[in-house]
Amino acid sequence: MKNLTAVELPEAQIRLRARTGTAAVFPPAGEYGTRLFGAASPVDTGDPLDRARLAPPVFMPLRLEKLIDLGREPLHDDVDLRTGIGGFTSSLPVFLSAFGSTQAGSGDLAIAASRQAGRLGVPMVIGENMVPVHGYRRGGAASPLLARISEYLAQADDRLGGVVVQQSTEDADCEVWNLVYSDPATGPLLASGRLAFELKVGQGAKPGLGGMTVLPAAEADRLADRFAVSDVLDAGSRLRCASPGTFTAEIVRQQLRFMRNNFPKARIWVKFHPGRDIAEAVDAAWRAGADAVTVDGAEGGAGWAPLGFLDGVGLPLAECLRRIGQPTGCLLVTGRMWEGGRVVRALALGARAAGLGRAALLAVDEDPDAGLVRLVESLALECRLLISALGKYAPDALAPEDVWWPDPPARWTPVPDDLPAVERIGGQP
Repeated sequence: MKNLTAVELPEAQIRLRARTGTAAVFPPAGEYGTRLFGAASPVDTGDPLDRARLAPPVFMPLRLEKLIDLGREPLHDDVDLRTGIGGFTSSLPVFLSAFGSTQAGSGDLAIAASRQAGRLGVPMVIGENMVPVHGYRRGGAASPLLARISEYLAQADDRLGGVVVQQSTEDADCEVWNLVYSDPATGPLLASGRLAFELKVGQGAKPGLGGMTVLPAAEADRLADRFAVSDVLDAGSRLRCASPGTFTAEIVRQQLRFMRNNFPKARIWVKFHPGRDIAEAVDAAWRAGADAVTVDGAEGGAGWAPLGFLDGVGLPLAECLRRIGQPTGCLLVTGRMWEGGRVVRALALGARAAGLGRAALLAVDEDPDAGLVRLVESLALECRLLISALGKYAPDALAPEDVWWPDPPARWTPVPDDLPAVERIGGQP
């Protein structure tokens, strides 16, 4: 019996990939020749991004260019998945999403995920409230935050990946970025240009709210001077709430300016929740010089949240992508990412890379030594197969033309750039 269960994710399939890797991309090999396989009716998840289909063309001029370059017919293995992500070089167009101060985010599972992300050569984001809850150092021992960085560095190639440290309101009170930036332990990251700081404005699980966790009474009393704590849960449990912070476009601009001035060797990332003005928000961040902007769709966020938020608050990731339109900077997305089809559709719609959150935790829960590696290897194989099928050989060659939207129920209609702001922020133009 495993320790974690997933909500709104195909847990059995993710665990199968964590055990068997690329074999899970295909029907069972043992049934080849004894069973007929064909197009299955898609399961309607209610998610527009899952209802969309990739649509390869018949004529493929980029494949012809690749054929001439290689001197032979190109295959899916010729797809190069190396990607620039927020100032880092990543082996694949994926990254490890933020795990915060909860047991899953700061315990053995997070350590295992950090180690495997380093092996894979993909960026890793360390979530909020790690220092306010666990401290920065524990006597002579490293805190969970430093332990995750250490495990990542022990496995990583110094030319690939990078570490991103989030900061929330409570983190700022503890001067987390100052601690990390000045620590000799992070020297290899700074020297190789692989350290970034991420301003957290929100997440998909709780748009407009800060982090929430469930604590026993004694632990809640210990943290009451740093967080709001209330008795609204079952007996013996307390609700700990972090501040969501207050943001306007000008506050974001000033905050990024502060980050640039105070941490000149670190990359600057910003994470937004799926708000109705998401196009305005990401534009403000890019104009202020953000190296990457992460949009966490309503499907995302492993954090504990009120049921009303999980069921009905925040825009779907597909709608966020529609409102943003053609990105002018590095756009990263998260939300129910675990297989290549959804990742490739998101890349075609403007994302540079996709974050693995709940799926990554399930994978390392299934196998702490190699579960995440196998999950990502299966996703990478699917990406190569799908991108090659589109007649393209790099993620940045993908475009909205590669995605077909059923009409009804969800037609892809990008928002025109010259539409008045009040209409851009609203629904369909």
